[in-house]
Amino acid sequence: MKIIIVNGPNLNLLGEREPDIYGRDSLQDVNDWIAETMASEGHELTFFQSNHEGQIIDFLHSHRHFSDGCVINPGGLTHYSVALRDAIAGCQLPTVEVHLSDIHAREAFRQVSMVKDVCIEQISGLGKQGYVDAIALLQSHLN
Repeated sequence: MKIIIVNGPNLNLLGEREPDIYGRDSLQDVNDWIAETMASEGHELTFFQSNHEGQIIDFLHSHRHFSDGCVINPGGLTHYSVALRDAIAGCQLPTVEVHLSDIHAREAFRQVSMVKDVCIEQISGLGKQGYVDAIALLQSHLN
């Protein structure tokens, strides 16, 4: 399977930003761990991160015909981006929403996800393991 793994705003600061919430691993550490953990599965993983909503949407659009599924951690875009929601829906790519922290145990505004309805599942609060679980969900969904 060809899977895109998309990380949104501020996830480039993993390891530095609020490590008590998001952990001490950098985004590169997380990506490397995902790739190593999934190596035996033979999936082709493409990693992407941007702090810009339009770049994320353009990435989704440009990969919609060349990917089997998407794992997305929209970061702060989760809570207000109708445009990202519409891009996920419009691309018709099976997508799993992932959050490192448990968004349901945090501030009220973080508990609302604009993209949840257009994803096959939402995984929250499992740290980097959530990405691997999301890939497994995609695999089950596509088989």
